[in-house]
Amino acid sequence: MNADDPYEVLGVARDAGPAEWKRAYRRLAMRWHPDRNDHPEATERFKVINAAYELMLNGGAEQAASSDSADEAAAASEPPATEAEDSVARAADIRLNLEVSLEDAAAGCRKTLRVTRGTVCPTCDGSGEAGLARTYFCKACHGSGRVHDADRQLMKCEACEGRGLFRERICPDCSGQGRQLDEVSLSVTVPPGMLPGDELRLLGQGEPGHDELQAGNLYLTLIIGSHPLYQLQGRDLHCRMPVSALAMIAGAEIDLPSLNGRFAHPLVAGPAEPRTLRLPGKGYPGRGRSEAGDLVIELEPIFPKALDARQRKLLLQANAALMEKTAEALPEIAEWRARYAPD
Repeated sequence: MNADDPYEVLGVARDAGPAEWKRAYRRLAMRWHPDRNDHPEATERFKVINAAYELMLNGGAEQAASSDSADEAAAASEPPATEAEDSVARAADIRLNLEVSLEDAAAGCRKTLRVTRGTVCPTCDGSGEAGLARTYFCKACHGSGRVHDADRQLMKCEACEGRGLFRERICPDCSGQGRQLDEVSLSVTVPPGMLPGDELRLLGQGEPGHDELQAGNLYLTLIIGSHPLYQLQGRDLHCRMPVSALAMIAGAEIDLPSLNGRFAHPLVAGPAEPRTLRLPGKGYPGRGRSEAGDLVIELEPIFPKALDARQRKLLLQANAALMEKTAEALPEIAEWRARYAPD
């Protein structure tokens, strides 16, 4: 909706007359008055509707329309919108969060969610007016139709245009809002590789359309739930893993975790101390032009805490084999012996 074009705001043709302006204004005012509509945009829309109607009554509509034409001509040289539907006049959008697990976000999934949105009231067909009329006095002039100006002179009340009262027909089924709340079930496809904060757009699944407005869109912001093992940083997956100190010393082949299941990976023989493995492309999957992230695993060496007889015997045999080549396998011990306990 172009808020600068009163014809578009009220949804009337440019050759429409004052009677049609008034009908359109009353219908929209009944629908968007903040006392009757708890939609977050109700107050701002009501202000725009009032301003448009005042502009048309004061004869400024044609000037605004010509200004809009100039703006459109200037915008014609600008690049077109990326989505043609973005320029279509639509009802209000709905924005919700969609939480999925890390595994579901990585592989893609289908989710069913319940969405509460408005539907056109069948009793009043969205106008908010039905049944018997109700009359009430104008609060500004207390029903007299006249108020005092700054000089204490009586003048026509602008709020009620001198009538002193208002007459309205409030639909009993929707309390004049023109819509009712309805809950619908939607099945949503989450493509693989979406990141937290990415949005899904479901065209036409927002607030329902009316008159010349098409239905709004539903925007879902992806939230990935916390994971007991992995932390997602960009597209890299980080985790910590305990590993046998003996496996690190000997350079054994160990099983590593991933979102696609465990896989074997050989360790480079070396000291039993914390080390980091970075495996390119083994992390969170890519999407579009973004490549898959890395799997980053912090290895924490764990030494045996209890040994049975067989394990103790094997370790003593391994230690004896190491002591036969102390200078190569245990250089610190060999150096100490040469200095403090020579043969």
